Amino acid sequence: MGGMERTLALETTKKVGEKVILFGWVNSRRDHGKVVFIDLRDRSGLVQVVIRAFDRELHGEDVVRVEGKVAYRKKGNENPDLPTGSVEIVAEEIEVLAKSETPPFDVHSQGLDIEEALRLKYRYLDLRRPRLQRNLRVRSDYVQAAREYLFDQSFVEIETPLLTKSTPEGSRDFIVPSRIYPGKFYALPQAPQQYKQLLMTAGFERYFQVARALRDEDTRADRGFEHTQIDIEMSFVSPEDVMKTVEGMTLYALDKIGAKVAKKPFPVFTYKEVMKRFGSERFDLRSEKEKKDGVLSFAWVVEFPFFEKNKEGSWTFTHNPFSAPTDKAHEKLLLEKKRIGEIIASQYDLVCNGLEVAGGGIRSNKPEVLKSVFEVLGYEEEEIEEKFGHMVEAFRFGTPPHGGCAQGFERLLMAYLGEDYLREVQAFPMTGSGRTAVMDAPSEVSEKQLRELGIEVRKKRKKK
Repeated sequence: MGGMERTLALETTKKVGEKVILFGWVNSRRDHGKVVFIDLRDRSGLVQVVIRAFDRELHGEDVVRVEGKVAYRKKGNENPDLPTGSVEIVAEEIEVLAKSETPPFDVHSQGLDIEEALRLKYRYLDLRRPRLQRNLRVRSDYVQAAREYLFDQSFVEIETPLLTKSTPEGSRDFIVPSRIYPGKFYALPQAPQQYKQLLMTAGFERYFQVARALRDEDTRADRGFEHTQIDIEMSFVSPEDVMKTVEGMTLYALDKIGAKVAKKPFPVFTYKEVMKRFGSERFDLRSEKEKKDGVLSFAWVVEFPFFEKNKEGSWTFTHNPFSAPTDKAHEKLLLEKKRIGEIIASQYDLVCNGLEVAGGGIRSNKPEVLKSVFEVLGYEEEEIEEKFGHMVEAFRFGTPPHGGCAQGFERLLMAYLGEDYLREVQAFPMTGSGRTAVMDAPSEVSEKQLRELGIEVRKKRKKK
């Protein structure tokens, strides 16, 4: 495919009278007797191609190479809805690079009326539709802008492991059997929580990562088995410092993708205030006009209870066990294990249009405070040592005061793009029933693999 340089569809308006080579898909074909028109689609958009002398039996979604001259369309034949609507390519040569069968569904529609399982089975075709092309490109632009902002604020991007230890952090872990240590298991991370705190112990002071988080929990419209978050941790900071950084990053990135934001700076409410006023932590501050105009309305929620009672009547944490109490008085209550229901965590959540889009807090950096949290949760000394001894030990080596936040930007993009499901802003999401897109997983593995892992599969007993 050497020779002349490739021209993208969108670039053709600047090349009238020139000979060009284009590559792409046949978006549509219109037969007008002696003349055939196709719309050629590439990553930049569409352009009309006129074929007079030949037609290589072109069908929708065929992949082609087109060589020809760029010309202005005849007066009255322009298409004002298309950026390239003033020009067309007069084809001199067409080569079919790959034929396409008829797709199982229309790839040009919105696609929302097509059954989820079918869309995800052929996700590589589903992703050709303009709405999803736009969504994933906007996602990429948002992440790039967030990175730009954080690098400008002296953050260091560091990756943390995907194979780690199973610890109780609020959700159910996905576990991975070890071949080298039969009968032992790794876990996939629910979040990089412990590693990012250890990076503060290591002295990096400002860390971020575009991180995968994996949780074996029931899926719903705005939650899946795996999601991506922009994960941030900072040393020597107050809650306001972290909130200001997250807010700055969010506004910078949203501006880059053209989003409209209601109130700046974001209003701040206490947990007590929002429960009294809205009855829920996930509230929507938009007016009807703002909803119609696609405006994003943010608010911070602060001063959450550290603990709450679970169904069994025992104490559990509301956010995570690594939070710090909000001040010295609340730390004293925690260490003395008094008035547990009144202890406030230094926790902050960011809400947008009724969705929680970020959450974080100032963390505990004292071994005795962390141990006290686990004791309130009912852990024995031996269990604390086994599951969290590495954190307690790290805190004995001069861990600075630190805090951070994780932004679930996929939910934020759902709000901005007007999508109702997380899968509309992910490339290869899972189905609502927890099956992978395109590839059929979970699936059985061979007896040989199971033997290597020392695993025997038993049928699950049905509950009576």
